[in-house]
Amino acid sequence: MGLYNAGFHGLFAIEKNKDAFSTLKYNLIDKKHHFLWPDWLDVKEYDINKILEKNQEQLISLRGQVELVAGGPPCQGFSMAGKRNKDDDRNKLVESYISFIDLVQPEALIFENVHGFTVEFKDHKKYSSFVCERLVSLGYKIAFHVIDVSQYGVPQKRHRFILVAMRNHNPEAVFTCLERNRVDFCHRRGIETTTSIHDAISDLEKYHGTCQSPDTKRFQAGIYGNAESGYQRLMRHDIQNQTGVVDSHRFVNHSEEIVSLHNDLLQNAPKGKRITPKDGIVENLKRRGVTVLDANSQSPTITSIPDELVHYEEPRILTVREHARIQSFPDWFEFKGKYTSGGQRRKMEVPRYTQVGNAVPPLFAEQIGLALMEVLNG
Repeated sequence: MGLYNAGFHGLFAIEKNKDAFSTLKYNLIDKKHHFLWPDWLDVKEYDINKILEKNQEQLISLRGQVELVAGGPPCQGFSMAGKRNKDDDRNKLVESYISFIDLVQPEALIFENVHGFTVEFKDHKKYSSFVCERLVSLGYKIAFHVIDVSQYGVPQKRHRFILVAMRNHNPEAVFTCLERNRVDFCHRRGIETTTSIHDAISDLEKYHGTCQSPDTKRFQAGIYGNAESGYQRLMRHDIQNQTGVVDSHRFVNHSEEIVSLHNDLLQNAPKGKRITPKDGIVENLKRRGVTVLDANSQSPTITSIPDELVHYEEPRILTVREHARIQSFPDWFEFKGKYTSGGQRRKMEVPRYTQVGNAVPPLFAEQIGLALMEVLNG
C-alpha cells in the first residue's frame, strides 16, 4: 500500500493465506491495478517455498528487470511480546526470502521485522546478523535501523527493524532521506509528525451512531462523525459517503461483565500503561495484559490480539477499522475474511484483526518508498 502511494508499480506479490490475499487482491489488484502480474503465475495465494521450487527459471529470468523487492517474513518467532522460539518454523521463511533475492537479484530490497529480530537468542546468534552476512555474500551493501514509526505521523509507538540493501547505491542514504523529508511529508498531507489517538479515531466513537453491520448479523457497526483533525481527513480522503457506515467498523458484543470490567479499567487504570492481573488494579482481569489508551498520546504496538487495548473513553475494545486507522490504512482500504479467530485456529488463520496487526503502517511505508525512489533516481 505504501509503495503504491510512493509511485512504485508492482509485478506480483506472494501471500500464503487466502483471507489476507483476498484483501490484497480486492484493494491493490482489482481496485488500484497496482500489479502487472506475470502470465506464468495465477492470481492467487501462494507459499513462497512452492514458488521457489516450481518457478525457479521464471524468477531467474526477472534478473535486471526488478528494481525493488519488499518483504517482511513472519515475525512471531522473534517477537519480544510473545514466546521467542529459535526453532519456530516461521523463522525459516527468512531463509526463503533470501533465496528469492538470490534468484531475482533486484537492485534494492527492503526487509522489515520486529525489534526482537536484533536480539540474540540464548544459544543462537541474532537473526539480523545472519541476514546481513547472507546479503553481503550476494553482493549487496546494507544499512539497517530500528525505527519508531510514531515519529512519522503514525499514531502508534511501533519499533521495527528496517533493513535496506542495494547493489549500486548507498543504502544509508535512504535513511538520511527518510529522516530529512519526514516533516515536509507530513505537513504536505495536512498532519503532524506525531499524531495522537484522539486525532486518529475520535470520528469513529460509538456515540456518533450505529447501524446494522453490513457483513455480520446481530452486530452493530459505527457511522462517521465529523472529521476533527488533518489525520482523519487524510484517512477519509476518497470516501464518497462520509455519513454512512464505515468498513470493518463492527463493534464487539461485550457481555455486561466485560463492560463492567472496561468501566473499572477506565476509572482506575493508568492511561497508556500496560497492566496485568498481578498489578491488582482491577478485579476479574483475566487477560495477559491490557492497556487503556491515552487519548492524547500514541497507541502501543497494534498486535493481532484485539482485547489487549481498551478505548480511551468508551468501555470496549477497538474495532478493526480503529486498529487500521492506528496503523494508518486509509478508510477506502477494505478488509476481507473473518473478523477474528481463537484457540488453535489463530496459528493457521489470518482474520481482519491479524491482517491489520501484522502490517507495516502504510504511511511509514510510503515515506521509505519515496526515500528509496530518491536514492535509486540519483
